[in-house]
Amino acid sequence: MLNHQTDVLIIGGGPAGATFASLMSKRGWDVTILEKEHHPRFHIGESLLPMNLPILERLGVLEEVKAIGVAKFGADFTLANSHARHRTFNFGIALGTSPDHAFEVRRSEFDQILFENCKRAGAHALEGMQVRKVEAIGGGAHRIEATDMAGGLQIWDTRFLVDASGRDTFLASANGWKKRNPKHASAAIFSHFRGVSRRHGKEQGNISIYWFDHGWIWMIPLGDDVMSIGAVCYPGYLRTRRGSLDEFLLSTLESLEETRHRTRDAELMMPVQATGNYSYLSDRMLGPGYLMIGDAFAFIDPVFSSGVYLAMNSAERGIQVAEAALMGEHRKLRRACRQYQRDIHRGISAFSWFIYRFTSPIMISLMSNPRNHFRVAQAVVSMLAGDVFSNRSVRRRLLIFKTIYLMSWLRNWRVAYAARKTRMGHARAEMLR
Repeated sequence: MLNHQTDVLIIGGGPAGATFASLMSKRGWDVTILEKEHHPRFHIGESLLPMNLPILERLGVLEEVKAIGVAKFGADFTLANSHARHRTFNFGIALGTSPDHAFEVRRSEFDQILFENCKRAGAHALEGMQVRKVEAIGGGAHRIEATDMAGGLQIWDTRFLVDASGRDTFLASANGWKKRNPKHASAAIFSHFRGVSRRHGKEQGNISIYWFDHGWIWMIPLGDDVMSIGAVCYPGYLRTRRGSLDEFLLSTLESLEETRHRTRDAELMMPVQATGNYSYLSDRMLGPGYLMIGDAFAFIDPVFSSGVYLAMNSAERGIQVAEAALMGEHRKLRRACRQYQRDIHRGISAFSWFIYRFTSPIMISLMSNPRNHFRVAQAVVSMLAGDVFSNRSVRRRLLIFKTIYLMSWLRNWRVAYAARKTRMGHARAEMLR
């Protein structure tokens, strides 16, 4: 059994954990990061947002990510089987100064870049380390027990603990803080394909989203003629399958005219995988000597590709909390905690409002036929770019959009109410399982 001391210990070596480790190490703190797997490893969530780019630049890895990424200048949305053309939202028209593009990346490559970068910054980044137990030992300090690949026990005493364990939600699960959203439930099936047709010209790297009766489908162009394709749907729809997951995803794509056309020459590259995309939120995001960042605190449906950005953004914003705690600056710590909680809730709420209404007839109509009165459409693009934290102009115009949505809902309340009742019914059914 080995015993170690460290200023900061981070559970999880994904984008959130690696970002936090890099930034804290550059500030001179002794940082240890424990990752249960080994990089590179497959992960879903391959579409970045423009607001990721400034963070990547501050980390010093923007050029590395650019080298592995496919340029993404916008996102397009299509109502499947409606014979309507796709509607593209180009990041270049966003309000403010958010970049006019982002990247689509293989997460195995992207996550490894971030993990190696935190090593270069000076972090002790260890892989194959499974955290088993966390214990508060007083004064904000914690003791962490973890086992290595050989089963050997190692113990760390840390002055500050960061939970970046992603959907493992280590602290929230261990303490009963994790709460599923009773109003939203979905499941996802996904894989990588080769030979899928892409959009033309500058749009060839854009993510494509298709609404269909049971949810929505993504197509994310990656390098080397690879396309990530997945369907996010009501869990009840997934349970109707009779054959394999491969057959189910292929039949879903075949059932829609637009996706059938784009995948007519496609080759499945790997077995189809499935996961529950149940939205959740922890009762707590911080406390004496600890902080939760990224999916360890909350997870929302991935339709707007917000996951990686929210994870890295929360890591960067959490630095002031950790430093104030480590330096014993209690007044500054209280301010930092209030600011962190306000910022994180603001960002999650901005995305969540759209996400929980994304498959409603009203939202489909508004996004299929955008109007830029009061620059509302530009504000929606800013939201799609991730600019939802400090841009007051965006937030004001999103309030106008919400008013437009409400008015449209009232005008079409029978259709809107029926759709909401269906969505809530699926969510309640999953809560009872």
